[in-house]
Amino acid sequence: MKSRTLARHVKEGGKNLVRNGWMTFASISAVTVMLLVVGAFLMIIMNVNHFASSLEDDVQVRVFIDLTATDENQEELLSDLQGIDGIDSILYVPKDEGLDSLIASLGDQGDIFETLRDENPLNDVFVVQAENPQETEALASEIEELSHVEAVEYGKDIFEQLFAVTDFVRLVGFAVIIGLMFTAMFLIANTIKITIIARKREIQIMKLVGATNGFIRWPFFIEGLLLGVLGAIIPISLLLYGYNSFYNSMGENTGLDFFTFLAPDPLIMQMAILLISIGAFVGIWGSMMSVRKFLKV
Repeated sequence: MKSRTLARHVKEGGKNLVRNGWMTFASISAVTVMLLVVGAFLMIIMNVNHFASSLEDDVQVRVFIDLTATDENQEELLSDLQGIDGIDSILYVPKDEGLDSLIASLGDQGDIFETLRDENPLNDVFVVQAENPQETEALASEIEELSHVEAVEYGKDIFEQLFAVTDFVRLVGFAVIIGLMFTAMFLIANTIKITIIARKREIQIMKLVGATNGFIRWPFFIEGLLLGVLGAIIPISLLLYGYNSFYNSMGENTGLDFFTFLAPDPLIMQMAILLISIGAFVGIWGSMMSVRKFLKV
């Protein structure tokens, strides 16, 4: 396409926005609200995904060694663990170190356990990290069958509930996003339909003098693109300001060691590119739907 022709299409697309002032305002407002909600949900989903990934990385299998196991038995168990596929790392935690950690975690109240040092009732433990956190349950079941293992723990119920919550948030978020996108497409399609109806006679004349369908359709595609991109400017600005303020007031940490917020940079830049892309897609797609259905030349 020649630069002069492209400039003409862009000019006509811009004129269409002005001609349909209130419908243009309604369409841009719909896209703005849609992208603002979509952006907010995407930020929540991205932080939830970050949280889930951090949580998965912290999933460990604690293998409690039988209290009657000898040093040779422990070496045998370690050898068996090393022979299992899917294990990333194995850390040995002797019971004396476990008692130290218990006392330290209880603060001043931990002093009452100092009397247990001579006859420590705790188990020696192997802390096992899976290569794939999703395989932790299967790995724990396999380890449980080994000799000299008294018990295996990895917080099954807690992690299953947390993963169920994160999956629910993702599902609801994506459902809302899809619904809002269709709403914005519908409004943009109606805006462009009104433009086509208003210019029907002009379009018929253009067709009679040899204008191709593509030449006639391009300004409407440009109009849809402009509606989508213009509708993305305000949501990007609000989300940029809002998330920066939230992050600066809350800080990176949430009070939970395994959950930190995503830093604004590069999150905001990624969000801006994504929202502009979604706005452009919604605008062009709405334009295509309208042109295909209502442009009769």
